[in-house]
Order: sequence, then structure tokens, then C-alpha cells
Amino acid sequence: MQLLRRTNILRWGKLSIHKGLRDDLRRQISSSVVRCAGVPMSYTLHSPPDSTSSQPPLIIMHGLMGSKTNWKSLGKAIASRMGMESQGTTKLTDSFLHQVFTVDARNHGDSPHTDDHSYPLLAEDILLFMQQHSIPTATLMGHSMGGRAVMATALMEPSVVDRLVVLDMSPVGTSKSISSLPRFLEIMLRIAVPPDLSPPQAKTHVDNLLKPAIPEAGIRQFLLTNLTQAPEGGYTWRVNVKGIAKNFNPHISTFPAASLPHHSFEGETFFIAGALSDYLRPKDEEAVEEIFPQASFHYLEGAGHWLHADQPAAFLNLLSLVLLP
Repeated sequence: MQLLRRTNILRWGKLSIHKGLRDDLRRQISSSVVRCAGVPMSYTLHSPPDSTSSQPPLIIMHGLMGSKTNWKSLGKAIASRMGMESQGTTKLTDSFLHQVFTVDARNHGDSPHTDDHSYPLLAEDILLFMQQHSIPTATLMGHSMGGRAVMATALMEPSVVDRLVVLDMSPVGTSKSISSLPRFLEIMLRIAVPPDLSPPQAKTHVDNLLKPAIPEAGIRQFLLTNLTQAPEGGYTWRVNVKGIAKNFNPHISTFPAASLPHHSFEGETFFIAGALSDYLRPKDEEAVEEIFPQASFHYLEGAGHWLHADQPAAFLNLLSLVLLP
């Protein structure tokens, strides 16, 4: 694996000076603030073999149109991965001894549907989740939309974020491909599935309807993970297509950095991107550092936007370095 990496070690060193104060603030915020705007998120918990681990939990949020099931295998691997073979023996990788919560964002998966959808609201959901589960501080990791959600969380309540991991997303720019998403949503809203079809037939039927507008089979298959049988019969979308379409511009397509309570997050922040993706570009690094001054940037060769699916082994190896205590 070739890895392009830039790290500001001197800036990281300053964090330890304020650690005691930050810990006090975390306890105060987690115990005294009632989150009113958040909704309870569905989640899966992956626990490490060593239940006495002192590492802070890791909360992972998926991207737009995804769900916690996208992280089922990797969530297990991060919580309990056996690794670092040395001289014929295998030992637990210390950096992976984390409780891992994979969550469904609002309007996705098994979490509630709401009319509103924005990054400040997704951040409120994360903060409510931490409060409900008595988590005073956590490492937050998010992919794409989830990456912006965890960035928003850090810029709303920085004291509860131990470190930040943002996967193939930027707070200052975005991919040109995102402009096609409203068209995908419009097509999904118009699709009607005959209720007498079996699940495999229904997926084939919808795939054929999507194909003229979405020639990429991988994107169609990703969208089809949201097709589900409704309790009353027939088929529906698990994701709130109407709500996401309504809020896409500007609440999902852009990141409201200037309107969040804190204009910068001083904690450790790791941006991991696919080298083949244009969601995070090296030319944007300087602007990103104005918001996240402790940022380091990592680009996985041979990976696109879904870097954790394109290069899972390389991604886990890099993540093990990022999560070192």
C-alpha cells in the first residue's frame, strides 16, 4: 500500500496541555445539557474482546443513502480485529480495542424519518446518542454525509470529541458528481413496484427502471439496498427519499461551517480520502486547516469515494495507526 501522508506533530503536542480542562468540560456538558433537537438513532454495538479497555468508544456514521449495515463487517473488525502478526504469533492490535457503535442517521435505515435534515440536526442526533448512552467523550468517524455530520458535532460541542476521523469528505468543497443526486432522488420518488413481485423480482424490476439514468451498476446496487417490503404489503424505500430531496439544497449539498457555534476544532482530526476521488482534494487542504488546524491528510491509492469498500485491508491498516492511543 502506498500512502501519501502529511502530519503536523508539533501541533498535536499542544493538546496534552489542556487535557484536564477538556475532560472537566466533557463531564459538565454530558451531564447537564438536554438535547432537544435530536432524534434517537438506531444502532449496532460491537464490543471488543477486552471489556476492560479504557479506549473511548468509536461512533461511526454512514454516508447519504447508506445505513449502519454498510459498516457491519468493518465495525466488527475495528472492535475485535486480530492483527499485527509478529514472529508467527497474532496479538490484539491495541489501537482497535474500542467499543464501536454504528448508527443509522435520521431518515436512513431504522432511524426515525423527519421533515428536516441538516448537518446541525445530525450533530444534535449524535450528541443526544452520546447522552443517552452515557458516553462523555468519543472518537467520531463518518463517511461522506456522515463525515460532515461528525465535523458539525465537533464544531458544536468540541469538548465531547476525543478525535475526529473524516472519510472522503471536505468542509469546504465537494465532488461534481453530487449534482446528479437530486436526479436519482426524483427517479426513486416516481418508481412504483408491483406488490405481487418477490423481493428478487422487485429488485430486478427497480434496477431496470434505474438503469437508463444510472448506468453505473455499483450505484444502482447501493440504492437498491434501501428497497424493502412494507409492513402493510408492497415495497417502499427504507430511506426517506422525499425528506432528503426536500433538504438536499442547500442543507445537504453544502456545509454550514460559518454558522456553527465554533469556527474551528482544535482536536486531532484525520482526513482519509480515496486517491481516485474528488470529494477531498489536496488543493483544499489549506482551507480545511483553517477550520481544523490539527488536521492530517491521508490518501488511499486505488480507492474511490467508497474507500473502505474499495480497499478494506489498506483502510483498516491506516485506521489502526489513526486510532493509536
